[in-house]
Amino acid sequence: MKIKPKVLNSKITTYSLAHHKSLFTDAVNNKDYFYVQAENHPYISEPYRAESYAIEFLRKGSIVMQTKLKKVLIHAPAILTLGPSVIRSFTKDSDEILIDIIFFKPQFFLHNQANVFFLSKYEFFDNSEMHVFNLDKNSKEKFEQIFSLLKQSIENESNHQPSILRGYLYILIYELDSIKQKIDNDIAQNPIFEKFKEILFRDFISQRSVQYYADALNVTRKYLSEVIKNNSGKTASNWIEDIIVLEAKVLLQNKNLTINQISDILNFSNQSAFGRFFKNAAGISPLEYRRNI
Repeated sequence: MKIKPKVLNSKITTYSLAHHKSLFTDAVNNKDYFYVQAENHPYISEPYRAESYAIEFLRKGSIVMQTKLKKVLIHAPAILTLGPSVIRSFTKDSDEILIDIIFFKPQFFLHNQANVFFLSKYEFFDNSEMHVFNLDKNSKEKFEQIFSLLKQSIENESNHQPSILRGYLYILIYELDSIKQKIDNDIAQNPIFEKFKEILFRDFISQRSVQYYADALNVTRKYLSEVIKNNSGKTASNWIEDIIVLEAKVLLQNKNLTINQISDILNFSNQSAFGRFFKNAAGISPLEYRRNI
Protein backbone atom coordinates (compact mmCIF):
# COMPACT_ATOMS: atom_id res chain seq x y z
CA MET A 1 0.00 0.00 0.00
CA LYS A 2 1.42 3.35 -0.99
CA ILE A 3 1.89 5.78 1.89
CA LYS A 4 0.87 9.35 1.32
CA PRO A 5 3.73 11.86 1.70
CA LYS A 6 1.81 13.88 4.29
CA VAL A 7 1.57 10.81 6.51
CA LEU A 8 5.27 10.08 6.18
CA ASN A 9 6.37 13.66 6.79
CA SER A 10 4.21 13.97 9.90
CA LYS A 11 6.25 11.16 11.46
CA ILE A 12 9.63 12.79 10.90
CA THR A 13 11.35 14.88 13.55
CA THR A 14 12.76 18.07 12.02
CA TYR A 15 15.12 20.72 13.33
CA SER A 16 13.00 23.62 14.47
CA LEU A 17 14.08 27.19 13.88
CA ALA A 18 14.55 27.50 17.64
CA HIS A 19 16.94 24.55 17.55
CA HIS A 20 18.92 26.13 14.73
CA LYS A 21 19.18 29.32 16.79
CA SER A 22 20.46 27.34 19.77
CA LEU A 23 23.32 25.96 17.67
CA PHE A 24 24.67 29.48 17.19
CA THR A 25 23.58 31.54 20.19
CA ASP A 26 22.02 31.42 23.64
CA ALA A 27 19.77 34.35 22.80
CA VAL A 28 16.05 33.60 22.69
CA ASN A 29 13.46 35.24 20.44
CA ASN A 30 10.17 34.15 18.91
CA LYS A 31 10.68 35.52 15.43
CA ASP A 32 10.07 33.40 12.34
CA TYR A 33 13.50 34.26 10.96
CA PHE A 34 17.07 34.17 12.20
CA TYR A 35 20.27 35.66 10.80
CA VAL A 36 23.79 34.81 11.90
CA GLN A 37 27.33 35.48 10.74
CA ALA A 38 29.51 32.72 12.18
CA GLU A 39 33.07 31.50 12.15
CA ASN A 40 31.94 27.97 12.96
CA HIS A 41 29.31 25.88 11.24
CA PRO A 42 27.52 23.20 13.29
CA TYR A 43 28.80 19.99 11.71
CA ILE A 44 25.80 17.70 11.99
CA SER A 45 26.89 14.42 10.43
CA GLU A 46 23.57 12.61 10.97
CA PRO A 47 20.95 13.37 8.27
CA TYR A 48 18.08 15.65 9.25
CA ARG A 49 15.35 17.92 7.91
CA ALA A 50 14.40 21.42 9.05
CA GLU A 51 11.22 23.46 9.35
CA SER A 52 12.78 26.56 7.80
CA TYR A 53 14.40 27.62 4.55
CA ALA A 54 18.06 28.61 4.62
CA ILE A 55 20.24 30.71 2.34
CA GLU A 56 23.91 30.54 3.32
CA PHE A 57 26.80 32.65 2.06
CA LEU A 58 30.13 30.91 2.56
CA ARG A 59 32.55 33.82 2.55
CA LYS A 60 35.71 31.96 3.59
CA GLY A 61 36.89 28.36 3.94
CA SER A 62 35.20 25.14 2.82
CA ILE A 63 32.58 22.68 4.05
CA VAL A 64 31.26 19.26 3.04
CA MET A 65 27.49 19.04 2.58
CA GLN A 66 25.34 16.05 1.72
CA THR A 67 21.78 16.56 0.48
CA LYS A 68 19.78 13.40 -0.14
CA LEU A 69 22.37 11.18 -1.86
CA LYS A 70 24.64 13.91 -3.23
CA LYS A 71 27.80 14.85 -1.30
CA VAL A 72 29.78 17.90 -2.35
CA LEU A 73 32.83 19.80 -1.11
CA ILE A 74 32.01 23.52 -1.21
CA HIS A 75 34.72 26.17 -1.38
CA ALA A 76 34.17 29.86 -0.71
CA PRO A 77 32.82 32.00 -2.19
CA ALA A 78 29.55 30.14 -2.63
CA ILE A 79 25.83 30.32 -1.86
CA LEU A 80 23.95 27.32 -0.41
CA THR A 81 20.16 27.07 -0.64
CA LEU A 82 18.08 24.56 1.35
CA GLY A 83 14.35 23.99 1.57
CA PRO A 84 12.63 22.41 4.60
CA SER A 85 12.05 19.02 2.96
CA VAL A 86 15.70 18.46 2.07
CA ILE A 87 17.55 15.79 4.05
CA ARG A 88 20.98 17.25 4.76
CA SER A 89 24.15 16.72 6.81
CA PHE A 90 27.43 18.62 7.21
CA THR A 91 31.00 17.55 7.90
CA LYS A 92 34.11 19.59 8.52
CA ASP A 93 36.67 20.34 5.83
CA SER A 94 38.31 23.63 6.84
CA ASP A 95 39.48 24.86 10.25
CA GLU A 96 38.69 28.44 9.35
CA ILE A 97 35.41 29.48 7.78
CA LEU A 98 33.17 32.53 7.71
CA ILE A 99 29.53 32.02 6.81
CA ASP A 100 26.39 34.16 6.81
CA ILE A 101 23.05 32.33 7.13
CA ILE A 102 19.50 33.58 6.94
CA PHE A 103 16.90 31.07 8.19
CA PHE A 104 13.23 31.80 7.62
CA LYS A 105 9.96 29.96 7.98
CA PRO A 106 7.83 29.80 4.83
CA GLN A 107 4.95 31.62 6.55
CA PHE A 108 7.28 34.55 7.29
CA PHE A 109 8.35 34.95 3.69
CA LEU A 110 4.85 34.38 2.27
CA HIS A 111 3.24 37.05 4.47
CA ASN A 112 1.14 39.19 2.08
CA GLN A 113 2.30 37.03 -0.86
CA ALA A 114 -0.72 36.11 -3.00
CA ASN A 115 1.01 33.06 -4.50
CA VAL A 116 1.48 30.57 -1.66
CA PHE A 117 3.49 28.35 -4.05
CA PHE A 118 6.01 31.09 -4.81
CA LEU A 119 8.98 29.39 -3.11
CA SER A 120 8.26 26.02 -4.69
CA LYS A 121 8.91 27.55 -8.13
CA TYR A 122 12.62 27.73 -7.36
CA GLU A 123 14.16 24.29 -7.75
CA PHE A 124 17.41 25.26 -6.07
CA PHE A 125 15.72 24.96 -2.68
CA ASP A 126 14.80 21.28 -3.20
CA ASN A 127 16.87 19.84 -6.06
CA SER A 128 20.15 18.32 -4.84
CA GLU A 129 21.86 19.21 -8.13
CA MET A 130 21.20 22.92 -7.59
CA HIS A 131 21.83 23.68 -3.90
CA VAL A 132 25.29 25.19 -4.47
CA PHE A 133 26.14 28.34 -6.42
CA ASN A 134 29.85 28.91 -6.90
CA LEU A 135 30.42 32.65 -7.26
CA ASP A 136 32.69 34.56 -9.60
CA LYS A 137 34.27 37.86 -8.55
CA ASN A 138 31.36 40.05 -9.62
CA SER A 139 28.73 37.78 -8.06
CA LYS A 140 30.76 37.55 -4.85
CA GLU A 141 30.83 41.33 -4.50
CA LYS A 142 27.09 41.55 -5.18
CA PHE A 143 26.19 39.00 -2.51
CA GLU A 144 28.60 40.61 -0.05
CA GLN A 145 26.59 43.80 -0.41
CA ILE A 146 23.22 42.06 -0.01
CA PHE A 147 24.28 40.10 3.07
CA SER A 148 25.87 43.18 4.61
CA LEU A 149 22.53 44.96 4.23
CA LEU A 150 20.79 41.97 5.81
CA LYS A 151 23.17 42.14 8.75
CA GLN A 152 22.58 45.86 9.20
CA SER A 153 18.81 45.36 9.15
CA ILE A 154 19.04 42.72 11.86
CA GLU A 155 21.28 44.89 14.04
CA ASN A 156 19.08 47.97 13.65
CA GLU A 157 15.73 47.00 15.14
CA SER A 158 12.74 48.75 13.61
CA ASN A 159 9.03 48.16 13.06
CA HIS A 160 9.76 47.66 9.38
CA GLN A 161 12.45 45.01 9.89
CA PRO A 162 10.33 42.03 8.71
CA SER A 163 9.30 43.84 5.52
CA ILE A 164 12.87 44.96 4.83
CA LEU A 165 14.16 41.41 5.29
CA ARG A 166 11.52 40.03 2.95
CA GLY A 167 12.67 42.55 0.38
CA TYR A 168 16.25 41.35 0.63
CA LEU A 169 15.10 37.72 0.45
CA TYR A 170 13.26 38.48 -2.79
CA ILE A 171 16.47 40.04 -4.14
CA LEU A 172 18.51 37.00 -3.12
CA ILE A 173 16.07 34.58 -4.74
CA TYR A 174 15.86 36.56 -7.97
CA GLU A 175 19.65 36.94 -8.18
CA LEU A 176 20.14 33.21 -7.63
CA ASP A 177 17.52 32.41 -10.24
CA SER A 178 19.35 34.65 -12.72
CA ILE A 179 22.58 32.72 -12.09
CA LYS A 180 20.75 29.41 -12.49
CA GLN A 181 19.35 30.48 -15.86
CA LYS A 182 22.87 31.26 -17.10
CA ILE A 183 24.23 27.79 -16.30
CA ASP A 184 25.46 26.06 -19.43
CA ASN A 185 23.00 23.37 -20.54
CA ASP A 186 25.91 21.24 -21.73
CA ILE A 187 26.74 20.24 -18.15
CA ALA A 188 23.31 18.70 -17.61
CA GLN A 189 23.17 14.99 -16.80
CA ASN A 190 21.55 12.41 -19.02
CA PRO A 191 17.79 13.19 -18.99
CA ILE A 192 16.92 9.55 -18.20
CA PHE A 193 19.20 9.67 -15.15
CA GLU A 194 17.61 12.95 -14.03
CA LYS A 195 14.10 11.57 -14.48
CA PHE A 196 15.07 8.37 -12.65
CA LYS A 197 16.14 10.39 -9.61
CA GLU A 198 12.93 12.42 -9.71
CA ILE A 199 10.75 9.29 -9.75
CA LEU A 200 12.93 7.54 -7.19
CA PHE A 201 12.71 10.35 -4.63
CA ARG A 202 8.93 10.38 -5.13
CA ASP A 203 8.18 6.63 -5.09
CA PHE A 204 10.96 4.87 -3.16
CA ILE A 205 8.74 4.16 -0.16
CA SER A 206 6.45 1.93 -2.17
CA GLN A 207 8.61 0.86 -5.11
CA ARG A 208 11.99 -0.87 -4.75
CA SER A 209 12.17 -2.75 -8.04
CA VAL A 210 14.52 -1.53 -10.75
CA GLN A 211 11.98 -2.85 -13.23
CA TYR A 212 9.36 -0.42 -11.89
CA TYR A 213 11.61 2.57 -12.69
CA ALA A 214 12.54 1.14 -16.10
CA ASP A 215 8.83 0.76 -16.94
CA ALA A 216 8.10 4.29 -15.70
CA LEU A 217 10.79 5.59 -18.06
CA ASN A 218 9.78 3.34 -20.99
CA VAL A 219 13.22 1.75 -21.24
CA THR A 220 14.56 -1.74 -20.57
CA ARG A 221 15.97 -2.59 -17.18
CA LYS A 222 19.37 -3.27 -18.79
CA TYR A 223 19.48 0.11 -20.52
CA LEU A 224 18.41 1.96 -17.38
CA SER A 225 21.09 0.18 -15.37
CA GLU A 226 23.74 1.17 -17.93
CA VAL A 227 22.65 4.84 -17.89
CA ILE A 228 22.63 5.01 -14.08
CA LYS A 229 26.02 3.31 -13.82
CA ASN A 230 27.63 5.51 -16.49
CA ASN A 231 26.31 8.73 -14.95
CA SER A 232 26.89 8.03 -11.27
CA GLY A 233 29.22 5.07 -10.86
CA LYS A 234 26.50 3.33 -8.84
CA THR A 235 23.87 0.82 -9.92
CA ALA A 236 20.15 1.57 -9.88
CA SER A 237 19.80 -0.92 -7.01
CA ASN A 238 22.44 1.02 -5.07
CA TRP A 239 20.45 4.22 -5.54
CA ILE A 240 17.25 2.60 -4.30
CA GLU A 241 18.99 1.06 -1.29
CA ASP A 242 20.80 4.30 -0.39
CA ILE A 243 17.69 6.48 -0.38
CA ILE A 244 15.80 3.98 1.81
CA VAL A 245 18.71 3.84 4.29
CA LEU A 246 18.90 7.64 4.36
CA GLU A 247 15.18 7.93 5.11
CA ALA A 248 15.51 5.22 7.77
CA LYS A 249 18.32 7.17 9.48
CA VAL A 250 16.16 10.28 9.65
CA LEU A 251 13.23 8.33 11.07
CA LEU A 252 15.41 6.53 13.63
CA GLN A 253 16.30 9.90 15.16
CA ASN A 254 12.65 10.30 16.13
CA LYS A 255 12.60 8.27 19.34
CA ASN A 256 8.83 8.59 19.58
CA LEU A 257 8.69 6.01 16.80
CA THR A 258 9.31 2.35 17.52
CA ILE A 259 11.48 0.29 15.17
CA ASN A 260 8.34 -1.58 14.17
CA GLN A 261 6.55 1.67 13.29
CA ILE A 262 9.51 2.77 11.18
CA SER A 263 9.43 -0.59 9.44
CA ASP A 264 5.75 -0.01 8.59
CA ILE A 265 6.38 3.55 7.41
CA LEU A 266 9.11 2.32 5.06
CA ASN A 267 6.78 -0.39 3.75
CA PHE A 268 8.73 -3.44 4.92
CA SER A 269 6.79 -6.66 5.47
CA ASN A 270 7.89 -6.81 9.10
CA GLN A 271 10.46 -5.48 11.58
CA SER A 272 12.84 -8.40 10.97
CA ALA A 273 12.96 -7.71 7.23
CA PHE A 274 13.70 -4.05 7.90
CA GLY A 275 16.40 -4.96 10.43
CA ARG A 276 18.14 -7.31 7.97
CA PHE A 277 17.96 -4.74 5.19
CA PHE A 278 19.33 -1.92 7.34
CA LYS A 279 22.16 -4.00 8.82
CA ASN A 280 23.24 -5.27 5.39
CA ALA A 281 23.29 -1.73 4.04
CA ALA A 282 24.54 0.29 7.04
CA GLY A 283 26.65 -2.30 8.83
CA ILE A 284 24.75 -2.01 12.13
CA SER A 285 21.23 -2.77 13.26
CA PRO A 286 18.56 -0.03 13.48
CA LEU A 287 18.65 -0.23 17.27
CA GLU A 288 22.46 0.11 17.35
CA TYR A 289 22.24 3.11 15.03
CA ARG A 290 19.65 4.74 17.29
CA ARG A 291 21.79 4.12 20.39
CA ASN A 292 24.86 5.64 18.71
CA ILE A 293 23.12 8.92 17.83
